[in-house]
This record gives sequence, structure tokens and C-alpha cells, in this order.
Amino acid sequence: MSRQAFVKDTACFEAEDNSLFAIPATKLLTGTPPRDPQAPAARLANQFLRQNRGILQDFGISGNVHYDGTEVNIQLRTSGQVGALPLLSPTSGRPDYGLVIKPRFGWQGIGPMLGAMGWKIIPTPLRLPMLPRSDRKIPPWVLSTTILLRIQKLLEQMERRFEFVEADLNAPRGQVNWGKYATTRMPQADFLSVPCKFPDLRDDREIKGAIHYTLRKQLASLQSQRTAGVVVLQLMALCQNLLEKVREVPVTRPSQSALNSWLRGNVSTKAFREGIQAVEWTVDDRGLAGLGDLQGLPWVLPMDVFFEAWVETVVSQLAKKIGGTVRTGRQRQTITPLGWSPPYLGSQRYLLPDIIMEREQETIIFDAKYKNHWEEINREGWFGLDKELQERHRNDLLQVLAYSTVAESKRVVCCLAYPCRPHTWHSLIQRQRPFHKASVRAGTRRVDLVLTAMPMGIDVDEIFPVLASALGA
Repeated sequence: MSRQAFVKDTACFEAEDNSLFAIPATKLLTGTPPRDPQAPAARLANQFLRQNRGILQDFGISGNVHYDGTEVNIQLRTSGQVGALPLLSPTSGRPDYGLVIKPRFGWQGIGPMLGAMGWKIIPTPLRLPMLPRSDRKIPPWVLSTTILLRIQKLLEQMERRFEFVEADLNAPRGQVNWGKYATTRMPQADFLSVPCKFPDLRDDREIKGAIHYTLRKQLASLQSQRTAGVVVLQLMALCQNLLEKVREVPVTRPSQSALNSWLRGNVSTKAFREGIQAVEWTVDDRGLAGLGDLQGLPWVLPMDVFFEAWVETVVSQLAKKIGGTVRTGRQRQTITPLGWSPPYLGSQRYLLPDIIMEREQETIIFDAKYKNHWEEINREGWFGLDKELQERHRNDLLQVLAYSTVAESKRVVCCLAYPCRPHTWHSLIQRQRPFHKASVRAGTRRVDLVLTAMPMGIDVDEIFPVLASALGA
């Protein structure tokens, strides 16, 4: 069990996903510490867990109070989600604490990885109190990605309503200003210019003005981050395209009351709510929370989904080099229904491989597993693993082999991909053991099985040559 330290002079704790860590309960004490701090610390620890039970459960975190005879600790076991969440203080009842959860396998940082992955998946900001003393290690453009994509959806599904419009038409419509027509149009023989006032279905100009303000502010922020790489230039291009859709509406900085009224209004579509939240974050100058700086938005990112998107990125790069088409389970392109008889019985309704790459007479099926199996197998060996881990790995193998039944190509390769730490990857490369291969007969054809690692803290260009060799491509 690791003791992830309380970051000095801050109110944020740091942990890794899928890990057990301890927080000394004395960290919750305020004021002058008593002679024996363990008893009051234990009471505060139990209250701390009760107050934060809901948010901890939402993050899949379980907790208990442990006393080892000398010290009381709050033990928390994290799940497969990374992110940042606020925690209530048992003394003030306010979100005076925060917890930042990082990937246990390491990465280049969420910003560079999202850029390399082309925003296949992005963090989800949470509508919770801001974290205290968080940090800017997460670059601002990461939140800009979320905001711009939400604004794009909002504009696509913009609420529309009737507004009264005054215009000169070539035929009467609605209420006609006959006096103006008789005194200004007829004397000039302008008989086909009829001044009318009529209800028209138009975009909500007030919200569009707020969107215009949001996009201008985001563009200014992105322009200050040009040196961060091509991903920022791509975001700037997206921002410019969105600006073209609202350029005719004056820039309007929305008030908090206007934002609240839009969020409480009758429009309840997800795109509308999330779009207004994106406007609010921009108005308040919020950023995603990390470790070390001032305040930041709580956010969450499931690592199994993130790792699948990372494997998809590597496979897509490989397909560009060796040729082939890629279909993904993330976009529901690989789904194969299961037909039960009778239809109302049965369990699993379909097979959904993570990624399928096809070229000529070859099908390569990838299954991404965000698990520690690769590290354990290469450290302990198969026979050194405990029975439970062997059984879970065996289930992974059976699952990816079941996916081979959806392919009709002459050659089928099933690739089981696990994450690993960068130093493990480099060690395997030096020992020429970055992958393991096997084969199994399936009727008249042979199915090849590949076990390999896909480290997240390494450049894609360093990974796909090894992957190509493993696949015999």
C-alpha cells in the first residue's frame, strides 16, 4: 500500500488509479494539535468518509478508517478512473480538500496524449465545487477542446423561437405599416417594398451573443498557446469555423443570472445544457484541476476507454504505414449481433471487438485491456501468477479468440494489448521480448494470437514498428 502524501501547503491529495493508499487522519485536524491527536483524528476520519460517501462512490472509490496501533489512517482504494474531485472538510463542511488521481502506468501528460489521439476521447468536467489549490500542469487548451466541441453541438441544435421582425417585403405579411407605405414608398413608385412586422423563427440572438463572446475568448487563449504544437492550431481552425456561424451577432458577455435562467429553462437537451456550461466555464476563467496551482474544475476520465482510444491511435498510424482500413468499437462499427432462439432468451446480445484492421486477405482484431497483466506476466512469469490473475488473463484470451469468429479472411490475427510503464517497455525492447505469439487451428485456417504492450508514455512512432513486427505485417 502506498502512502500518497498530502501535498505540502496545499489541500490536495494525490493517488493512482486502481491502487490502495493512505491519508494520515491527523491531516484533518485544524488549530493547535492536542497532546494525543489520534482519538480526535479518528472521529474526524469517520466523519470525512460519511460526508464524502456519495462523491467517492461516483468515482468508484471505497474507503475505511484503519488504526495500526500507532496511527489512524484513511484508506482509500481507487478504481479505473482518473481525474480530480473535491472533498468536504469534516470541520468546516466546505470543499476544502481535493483528490487528484493519475494513471498508474504513467503518461506524457493528458495534454500531449489528447493531441496525439486527435480528441478521440476527452475529460468530462463535473458540475461540482472547484478544487482548492489545484494546478496548471494540465494545459488550458485541454479544456478548450471540451468547450469548443460542446459549443459546436450547441450551435447545431440551437434552440429556435419566434421573434418579431421588421422588414420590407414585396408582398404584405403580418402587420403592414400602411402609413409609411403611403408616404414613403408610393411617392417613389417603390410599390414592391412593403414595410411589414411579422413573427419569424430565428436563432436565440442572446445565446448566440454569449457564444460569440465564448469563442472570442477561447481563440485569444489558444493564440497564446501556439507553441504547444499542431493540436492548438487545429483547435484555432475549429474556433474560427464556429465564429463564422455567429459573426453577425454582437459579442455579449452573459451575466450569471442569464446563465442560470438558461440552465433552469424549459430546454433540457444534453447538448444545450453542456453548451451553456461551457459558456459559464469561459466566463469564470476556469481550468481543469491537477496538482499545485490555484483552483480548477473537477473532471473524470475512465482509463479503460482512454486506453482503448490510445490503442486505436497506434493502430490507425500502423494502417497508414502498411495499408488497411480500420473499424472501431468506439464508433459501433465492429458490432456483430448474436441470434438467440427464442429471441427473448439469452444473455449477451452482440460481439463488439475494440478495433478491427483489414487489408486484402487479412483481418487483425485488437482487444485493449487496461489491466496490470503484462507487467505481472513479464515480472513473475505465468507460473508465478496467483490463480485469480491467471483466470482473468485466461478470460481475456478466450474473449479475443471469440472475436476471431466474425472474420472470414484467410489470415486472422487476434492481438491482446495491455498497458505498461515506459521503463518496462524499454527493458523488453532491450531483451527482445516486447510481444509473445501463439497460434491455434480453427478448422481449415489458422488464427494467430499476439500478446503485446502499448505504453502510454512513449511516442506513437516508437510503438508501431514493434507492433508491425509482432503482427507479421
